[in-house]
Amino acid sequence: MTNVTRTSRFCLGCLAILAFSLSACSSAVNGPGGRISKVKYYHLMPGYYPITQAPEILFEYQHHLHGAVTMADHVEKFGHYYAVLWKVTDRDAGPVTVRFEYQQALSGLKKRTQEQFVDDIRRNNVSKFQVTGEEYTKSGRVTAWRVSVLRGKEELVSQQSALWN
Repeated sequence: MTNVTRTSRFCLGCLAILAFSLSACSSAVNGPGGRISKVKYYHLMPGYYPITQAPEILFEYQHHLHGAVTMADHVEKFGHYYAVLWKVTDRDAGPVTVRFEYQQALSGLKKRTQEQFVDDIRRNNVSKFQVTGEEYTKSGRVTAWRVSVLRGKEELVSQQSALWN
């Protein structure tokens, strides 16, 4: 076997390993009737200011604090922000409900729920949820979460954090 053959086989093997490892990094979840492609998360913590030169990190911090003038306004904005990117396979079958269930550090095993009713379903959809203000101050940070897209009683797709049980 020549060096060229060995080198080309080695490169081909490295490409196969790279392709496999990159496909394992995908956070998309497919269900019987839809897909959650990503759950974006941001935690606006009290007493923390990002010290960085990266403008995108500073923008996100300032974006979530936008409109807060007084210290009470700042405290009201502290908490967790989630953006769920999802799609359903049959957009004409009727409206869906996006349900966000979560647990917080100081509330024990109590599960809380936020829901959004979506009547105008597009090809790509974004639903935003936030746990902020008094709820965040009293019950603490979110420790586990689950997102589901439902049509009636039927669950089309769901995704959950690693600590959800």
